[in-house]
Amino acid sequence: MINNILKGIKAYTGTFALISQLKLWKYFAIPIIISVVTALMIGLSAYGLSDNIGRFIANIWPWKWGSETFTSISTFIGGIVVIATGLILYKHIIMAFSAPFMSPVSEKIEAHLTGVERHNHRKTSFQEQLWRGIRINIRNLGKELLFTIPLLLLKFIPIVNIFSTALLFLLQAYYAGFGNMDYTLERHFKYKESINFVGRHKGIAIGNGIVFMLFLLIPVVGVILVLPMSVTASSINTVNLLEQENSLNHNSVTV
Repeated sequence: MINNILKGIKAYTGTFALISQLKLWKYFAIPIIISVVTALMIGLSAYGLSDNIGRFIANIWPWKWGSETFTSISTFIGGIVVIATGLILYKHIIMAFSAPFMSPVSEKIEAHLTGVERHNHRKTSFQEQLWRGIRINIRNLGKELLFTIPLLLLKFIPIVNIFSTALLFLLQAYYAGFGNMDYTLERHFKYKESINFVGRHKGIAIGNGIVFMLFLLIPVVGVILVLPMSVTASSINTVNLLEQENSLNHNSVTV
C-alpha cells in the first residue's frame, strides 16, 4: 500500500513538462473555469456558514459554566465541518463536469506512453462521458459522506480527533484519486469494472489524491493547476497499471 501511495505521488514529477510537450493546456481551459467558479461559490458559502454551524452546535451545551469554551470549540469544529464538506463537494463537482474534457487528455497521454495512436477501446459521446462522470461522482460522494460523518463526530474526542483528521484527509484523497483514474478507465471498462479496478489499486488513488488535496492549500494557483497536474499524473499511473494487467493489448491497434 505505502509503495503504491508513493508511486501515485511520484507520478506528478514531470507532469508540467508533459502537458506542454503534448500541447494539452487548451483542453484544461473550461475545467479550470469550472474549478475557479466552484471554489469561489463554495468558499463564500463556507465563510458565512461556519459561525452559524458553530452556534448551532454550541446550543447543545445547556450549562453556563464552560459555555464560552464550548462555543469556541464548536465554532472551530463548525469551520472544519464546512471546510470538509466544501472540499468534498468541490472535488466531485469539478471532476463530474470536467469528465468530457479530461477524457481526450488521458487518451493523448495514453497514446504517448504506449505508442498506440488509434485505439479500439469503448467509444463514448460527450453526453455519455458527462453522465459517466456524474454517475461515478454521485456514487463516490455518497460513499465519502457515509464515512466522513462518523469521522467528524470523532473530533469531539480528545487525542482521537488527531487520528480522525488524518483519516479524513486520506479518505478525501482516495476519492479524488478515484475520480482522476476514471478518466482513463472510462475508455476501457464499464462502470462496475472501473470501481473494481480502483478498489484493487487503492494506494495509487490515495497517492494521486494526496497531492490533489495539497494543491488546494495553495491560494488561487491551487484551484487552477489541480486538475491539469492530477489528471496527467493519474493518467500515467493508470495506463501503467492497465499495461501490467494486460488490459490494453486487446483493446488497441498500433498504426
